[in-house]
Amino acid sequence: MFSNRKIVLVIVLLITLSITAYVLIVVIPTRLAQRSYEGARQIGHDISKIFQVTPEVTVKNTVVLEQQTPIMELATLSQTFQHRYEWTNTWLGSTKKIKMTGSFHAKAGFDLSNKFSLEINDDVAVVTLPGPKLLSLESMDDVTFEDENGFINWVNMDDRSKAVNAFTSDAKRYAQEAAFVARAQEEMEKKMTEILRLHGKRAEIRYTEIERIPSY
Repeated sequence: MFSNRKIVLVIVLLITLSITAYVLIVVIPTRLAQRSYEGARQIGHDISKIFQVTPEVTVKNTVVLEQQTPIMELATLSQTFQHRYEWTNTWLGSTKKIKMTGSFHAKAGFDLSNKFSLEINDDVAVVTLPGPKLLSLESMDDVTFEDENGFINWVNMDDRSKAVNAFTSDAKRYAQEAAFVARAQEEMEKKMTEILRLHGKRAEIRYTEIERIPSY
């Protein structure tokens, strides 16, 4: 039979093992998880400081920060460009022309009505964004016109209206096909990668969809 001393030692040993198991199984993982959640929240706050929007942040399927979008569009590139266009109309072999030159202000970036999220797994952060797109195109009201009448086909006010619409559509197509959208994407990826690098994370950036350029 065990002596009282041996019984006490066994009890102490069992208590020690129980405490050690509790620390290893519950306390340490909980503290590590809390640190991971705090770090993830800080990443979300840092992104918010730069872009004025907060993504949904998850750590191993646990949401630690909800998406907050006080603005619906995030423009990462804003640029003014000059555009030229020639509108023509031919009637009974007679062609009239309107040549136009003017400036447009283009903004490219991301439509935040779609989900913007950040999933952190160990040292990798997966960023999911809607595809970059041309957000807006605004005429700078400096359009100049040069009319050229045909022999029996003269320019009128209705022609001016049609020409301006065609001019704007052509400028939009140019802006979509130019490097504006690609540069907006590059700017976002550059800033996002730098933010995550400062937190010791490697960025993996994915897009839900890439806008297709329409044909006119």
